[in-house]
Amino acid sequence: MNATINLEKHFPVLLNELVSIISPLYGGTFIDCTFGAGGYSEKILEEISNNVIALDRDNSVKRFSTKLQTKYKKRFKFYNLKFSNIDQIKDENIKAIIFDLGYSSNQISDLNRGLSFKSKGKLDMRMGLNDFSCDEVVSKMSQQSLYKIFKFFGDEKYAKPISKKIVKYRESKKINTQSLVEIIESIKKNKGGKNKSTKIFQALRIFVNREISQLINGLINAYTILPIGGVIAVVTFHSLEDKIVKFFFKEYSEIKNSSRYLPKNASPKKYFNTTKKKPIVPTSSEIKINPSSRSAKLRFAYKLENGCDFENFISNFNYLINIENLRFDV
Repeated sequence: MNATINLEKHFPVLLNELVSIISPLYGGTFIDCTFGAGGYSEKILEEISNNVIALDRDNSVKRFSTKLQTKYKKRFKFYNLKFSNIDQIKDENIKAIIFDLGYSSNQISDLNRGLSFKSKGKLDMRMGLNDFSCDEVVSKMSQQSLYKIFKFFGDEKYAKPISKKIVKYRESKKINTQSLVEIIESIKKNKGGKNKSTKIFQALRIFVNREISQLINGLINAYTILPIGGVIAVVTFHSLEDKIVKFFFKEYSEIKNSSRYLPKNASPKKYFNTTKKKPIVPTSSEIKINPSSRSAKLRFAYKLENGCDFENFISNFNYLINIENLRFDV
């Protein structure tokens, strides 16, 4: 996933737009599923009738959560938890559940974590509570598995030759961040636009952190614990994330019939109300302050009904979940 970043300062993307959607002045509990540096949480807590429950799988953000805990006492709670496990949160007064799927500047700028192609040394990319690192992926996955990861998670045109060269290179040398970048650049010669390594690093981050299944399960479980009338708001940073979120809201906010010649269902249900068809995007002034916000898209929907089974949602993206479930081959 791309990041909400500025290497000097962290800027929570689309903050004003998000606040206007969740209407924090009405009071209640708000769940910040991707706490990061705490930008959204801190803004919401400015209203004294608001409480925030924040989650983050990255335990290093505790220095930010401790600051808010000290300042806001009982109104703020933090859990080192993947947001796919949001159903463990128990609160009857939830007003909104927020997902910001970008990486924070603090995570990207920590070059030891290997999240960026500017990092040094060992490939890591773990965000916390992981089963394996990126180093293990490039060292142990088969060429075919690497190809699928790069193709479907990075939409990388050169997935096949890059995966082939990785397997060849590791026969004699250990692959680190610098050598992976060199492999990619040797294949993608004279290509303009964004950095040549962007898509491969995106794909590896998604696979290492199981971001597809995290997002799918996180959205479903957010719906499960959210009272009717509450809102789910999601900020995405690349097309694959946005595709999943868009389908999730659209599929269950429209009433469909199997045939136009058949009568409507006796009791048709819409599970969400989406007041906007198109996503909210950053203004030109925000992009000027924080260029990395340019790819951000904010989608949101209000819950109308309980009882959705999300069968179509899961089946539609099952091919991506299957790629995340690939195992090491060597």
